Amino acid sequence: MIIAVDGPAASGKGTIARALARHYGLPHLDTGLLYRAVAATVLQMELDPTKEADAVAACNFDEQMLADPALRDDELGKVASIVSAHPLVRAALLQRQRRFAQQAGGAVLDGRDIGTVIAPNALAKLFVRATPTIRARRRHAELQGRGSAATFDQVLADIRARDQRDSSRSAAPLVPASDAALLDTSFLSIEASVEKAIALVEARRGS
Repeated sequence: MIIAVDGPAASGKGTIARALARHYGLPHLDTGLLYRAVAATVLQMELDPTKEADAVAACNFDEQMLADPALRDDELGKVASIVSAHPLVRAALLQRQRRFAQQAGGAVLDGRDIGTVIAPNALAKLFVRATPTIRARRRHAELQGRGSAATFDQVLADIRARDQRDSSRSAAPLVPASDAALLDTSFLSIEASVEKAIALVEARRGS
């Protein structure tokens, strides 16, 4: 069983995907970490993330990088959003993601193009969303917990900039799959969001 969970930054898709993986006993891949690893490699190699050739040169990173908590850094997320817009970078990481999805027993993957590109034949597809303001509040609180001095207005501007890049890029733009179930977490607790996600998956299994 393959479960695809897509959505914009800070929508709750990662939390929901991890909970679904635990519930169904499936391996989980946060595909955003792949692009963060590319971003980190670009910076380590002192290359330019806005140049497609430079970003592609950073795609052959060591798999062990994905376990590095430093990949969660918010500044690195901004660079990851830039490199992920390059079509050749997405093409370079495509097979790695599909291999994970197609392993025996299935998997849960979350990202921005899982249901549309990586696993279009997934049994269940969820598109998780929330308003930009609420997503910015969540991310701001998270950053404050890490000691960041970023203001709410800065976080909101970054959220909107990422949304614009993700939805307008030529390669695999952020859009719900035509058969995805929409899950708006704007006014739901984590527990309620997970409960609804499981119900949506069960409904798809039942059909």
